[in-house]
Amino acid sequence: MFHLVLAACLAAQPATCQSRLLPAGDAPTRQDCELRAGPVASDWLARHPDLTGSGPVRCVETGELPALTAQEVAPGIHVHQGAMAQVSTQNGGRIANLSFVIGDTVAVIDAGGSRAEGEALYAAIRQVTDKPVSHLILTHMHPDHILGAEVFSEAGASIVADARLPEAVARRAQSWMMSTPRQIGAAAFAGTRIAAVDQRVEAPQMLSLGDRELQLTPVPSAHTGSDMTVLDQETGTLFTGDLVFLGLTPSLDGSLAGWLDWIATPPDPMPALIVPGHGPVMEDWDEAVAPERQYLTALRDASRKAIGAGLPLSRAIPAIVVAMQPAAEGWADFRATTARNAAAAYAELEWE
Repeated sequence: MFHLVLAACLAAQPATCQSRLLPAGDAPTRQDCELRAGPVASDWLARHPDLTGSGPVRCVETGELPALTAQEVAPGIHVHQGAMAQVSTQNGGRIANLSFVIGDTVAVIDAGGSRAEGEALYAAIRQVTDKPVSHLILTHMHPDHILGAEVFSEAGASIVADARLPEAVARRAQSWMMSTPRQIGAAAFAGTRIAAVDQRVEAPQMLSLGDRELQLTPVPSAHTGSDMTVLDQETGTLFTGDLVFLGLTPSLDGSLAGWLDWIATPPDPMPALIVPGHGPVMEDWDEAVAPERQYLTALRDASRKAIGAGLPLSRAIPAIVVAMQPAAEGWADFRATTARNAAAAYAELEWE
């Protein structure tokens, strides 16, 4: 397969340029790719007015594309493990676990934190299969999981998410589009857009890939207010999104009580594999959730103690972080994330 690659520069920073992969230009031969290159590139640039083309477009073979590494953890299940750190210019925002499931078609589970990461995930898929990408499933609304989505929309995928996700993203989109380039670098962010959700999931349902089915299950407010799990029926692989963290400190953007309730109710049936939002794939449910359960329980208890002592928020946050210190081992970015979690937990629990 041949792929259309465009050199694009930021109109406001002409020296900041990146190669952009345009899936709409995919073709079985170089000649076919080159024949459609001009119209596809012109249309794409018209929809990205902050970018300008720089030099001729190219048609390259799949093996020439920069691609994420992805491991096949079960038949037809491929997982890329993100960096266990907060987003930075060093990691380009590539911190989330991203997956794809191959049936008669391909379903992608989470798209990464920028268009560039979405393109690298698309390239990883094309190194494995040329089957059509029919669906992109977003497990929740955080930018490290959704900002690569436009790539898959351009490839023809239907974007699927919890029904609550579009409104949650809309409230934060303007802020993210300003803050993320500063966090990961303007070049890494170039061309990134927030893509619209095509299919909103309001209740548990099956999604068919032809010869295999995925069970989509919305979750009451927990890590966020838009969490959804994905279970591959064939292999028993459960994709939890950020309902499960390993290695990177859990971030609370929903309900602490709801998150602890979700952890306390084991899946039925019990999964054979658990793919967390961050950290390694696990085989044992209790082992997968134990560190997070310990952390969130400590956060709840420390927050209740600070509230019970009558501490105002400004004093409660540092007190909670200090009280949480015994739970710090094994968690990256512990102090900064715990301080943010303390503020969220305090706001939730003070009205118990």
